Amino acid sequence: MLLAIDVGNTNVVLGVFDGEELVDSWRLATLGERTADELGILVSSLFLDRNIDRSQITGVIMASVVPPLTGTITTMVEQYLGLQVQLVEATTDIGMSVRYDNPKEVGADRLVNGVAAFERHGRAKNAPVIVVDFGTATTFDAISIEGEYLGGVICPGVQISSDALFQHAARLPRVEVRKPPQLIGRTTVGSIQSGLFYGYVALVEGIVQRLKSELGGEQAQTICIATGGMADVIANETDLIEHLEPNLVLHGLQMVWERIRHD
Repeated sequence: MLLAIDVGNTNVVLGVFDGEELVDSWRLATLGERTADELGILVSSLFLDRNIDRSQITGVIMASVVPPLTGTITTMVEQYLGLQVQLVEATTDIGMSVRYDNPKEVGADRLVNGVAAFERHGRAKNAPVIVVDFGTATTFDAISIEGEYLGGVICPGVQISSDALFQHAARLPRVEVRKPPQLIGRTTVGSIQSGLFYGYVALVEGIVQRLKSELGGEQAQTICIATGGMADVIANETDLIEHLEPNLVLHGLQMVWERIRHD
């Protein structure tokens, strides 16, 4: 079995694959202070809770945008699983041409998302793909009809926007980001929720529409896929997002692993 790990600024996502099947997955908070032993005990407990024998893990692949945790998790894997981590880097052959001016600037998670999105949705329909990843930042990544990573757009994440408003406005409270009962807020909390939720929906729709136009307009039938921790909050409110894939990055890591293993 394969252990796939995505280390993001907000969450660490882990998934165990048996072949192409995702057996189980977990989403943990990204805490840079955790030691290799703490992570090892935590992962061992998660496996035990789901009756997964860690001795059956024969490979580990990781994408990370948090360098301090990369080494810690690598050490944990070596000590607790007895395996070497396959790290997805700019030089890794992921099976996708990267058209960024400097490919080393692209986060590994964005590239892996692109691989999974195109292979799971774009290739069969011969269509370009847009991936909207709702994380610490919200990223929009464009994949051409030929399966090339073209680049994208980076915006502040919805939670960062909410936190910034709370921190810089003395009389405004921190609120949960969710769909309000109506657009016109009748309380301060309701008004903030309306602005955050519907403002972000409008941001997503505006950028996706422009990306679809740039990728070829209506004739190309561009497919839009949402992923990330906040995806389910926003994606269901717009018709421009066709697919919700919370574990897209894990499937991408599994695909990259298979490619590397058979090269």
